Amino acid sequence: MMYFLAFLAKKLLITFLLVLGITFITFSLIKTLPGDPALALVGERANPEALARIRAELGADKPFIVQYGDYLKLLSHGEFGRSYSTHKEVSAELAAKFPNTMKLAFFAMLLAVPIGVGLGFAAALKKGSPLDGFISSISVAGISVPVFFSGILLMLLFSLKLKLVPPSGTGGLRFLVLPAVTLSLPAIATLARVCRATISDIIQMPFVKTARAKGLYELRINLVHILRNALIPIVTVIGLDFGSYLNGAVLTETIFGWDGIGRYAVDGIMKRDYPVVMGTILVGTVVFVVINMFIDLVYNLLDPRVRAVYGNKR
Repeated sequence: MMYFLAFLAKKLLITFLLVLGITFITFSLIKTLPGDPALALVGERANPEALARIRAELGADKPFIVQYGDYLKLLSHGEFGRSYSTHKEVSAELAAKFPNTMKLAFFAMLLAVPIGVGLGFAAALKKGSPLDGFISSISVAGISVPVFFSGILLMLLFSLKLKLVPPSGTGGLRFLVLPAVTLSLPAIATLARVCRATISDIIQMPFVKTARAKGLYELRINLVHILRNALIPIVTVIGLDFGSYLNGAVLTETIFGWDGIGRYAVDGIMKRDYPVVMGTILVGTVVFVVINMFIDLVYNLLDPRVRAVYGNKR
């Protein structure tokens, strides 16, 4: 128990320092970008007095370190500031849009994990066969084809031609099908390739040959001896993909008009809405770090050798 608390405390400290560093780097980069948010708000024909007044309201006339300090004060109160364009609290808008992104990510992974792992497992068990060649080919295609291209093709086929599902919008399951499938395709391909490579190596291990020599059922060998030992790289891919989805699948949400944080970030970038951009980046950073921390904890549960590396000498 003490080991777990020490491990967790160390991870939380690293997370805090990492998030703090990301806020400074992101804030610095945004302030060096070309363009003036005040000019974007009032238009190019605005007089200098109006521009100066808007800059003062936004705090853009203060020194950099003062602006960064003000931003940290906002973060300490759980706020991200107000959107320049909508004048709404960024934290409230992110809280409203994050469940949509969560829903999309969950359904995409619900498709990707069983299909990707199943294809990779089948390819590894039939290595060198026509089935292996077919699965490897579609895996390469799934990784290589851009999301915006596959999304548009699915929209043309299932929405505009067959009229089975709506082409865009946010809503129930019918609106969720196309973006979830589009988002899951690269994850299916990546999981299939990782799973095939990992399981192909594990199948050759002595403990698998010993299990077969003992006459164990093939299903038990596959699930207990092979799949269990292949879980660490598979869990890594699942965690990283899920983290990227929760950050907002920018292209997918934009193509299908899904009202999530990815589309919200794109709107903020287009309008030079710096509080929106900073808020989405910070949320994305926290999501990635938390998921990576969770993956580390899962590693400890799956593989005793990982616990030994971290100092648990039980």
